[in-house]
Amino acid sequence: MKTDYRTFGTSTLIAKNIGRITQIIGPVLDVTFSPGKMPNIYNSLIVKGQNTAGQEINVTCEVQQLLGNNKVRAVAMSATDGLMRGMQVIDTGAPLSVPVGEATLGRIFNVLGEPVDNLGPVN
Repeated sequence: MKTDYRTFGTSTLIAKNIGRITQIIGPVLDVTFSPGKMPNIYNSLIVKGQNTAGQEINVTCEVQQLLGNNKVRAVAMSATDGLMRGMQVIDTGAPLSVPVGEATLGRIFNVLGEPVDNLGPVN
């Protein structure tokens, strides 16, 4: 079963490895983690929070490079509008994953494995 960290509550996220955004350039984020808690390349990172207008932000990123000094460089899979330096970033501990099997045949998905063909959820 695929774990969807994007819908977890705050209590579940506390147990995860947490970093902070240090730089944003377009879809590229630099994130600093605690020493010894660096995510692996290709790990999925989740940015959850609110922008200055109070709207919910939920952006999934993928680690592309280990920069040293406890920093990673990640690429966002959706718009980075509203993201700010200092926002918390959760390391899911796993790469991005998408559903597979008979139920996915003939369906259309985005890069995050979410159906975009208006046929409802994948069972």
